[in-house]
Amino acid sequence: MMKKAVLIVFVGLLGFSLTAQDKQAKIEFKSETVDYGEIAKGSDGVRIFEFTNTGSVPLIISKVSSSCGCTIPKKPEGPIMPGETGEIQVKYDTKRVGPIRKAITVISNADTPTKVLKIKGEVKAEGTK
Repeated sequence: MMKKAVLIVFVGLLGFSLTAQDKQAKIEFKSETVDYGEIAKGSDGVRIFEFTNTGSVPLIISKVSSSCGCTIPKKPEGPIMPGETGEIQVKYDTKRVGPIRKAITVISNADTPTKVLKIKGEVKAEGTK
């Protein structure tokens, strides 16, 4: 009798925990890579990563960081409600000539808590094609 009671409690708790896991934020990016292409030195280095919370609870982005100081990401301040869209702004220092290959790490309460976004392209010196 005791074994049956323990089994019923265990199965009940397992079912409850599986139901609780269904209620999560989910982050889906329109694109996880932004390609600057070839841009001129000193041109506008701001680009946007758009995303949607496809989960069932508010999405909270707690931290956004880049792989170097030449790239400055900006995260949304408040929570993104289910079904709503948001954006992460990235500003690259276009005074640096050469190839762009940088990673931006996004940490949130989503079902995938860490996402890595990428920017790529090339900054051309003035007067070059």
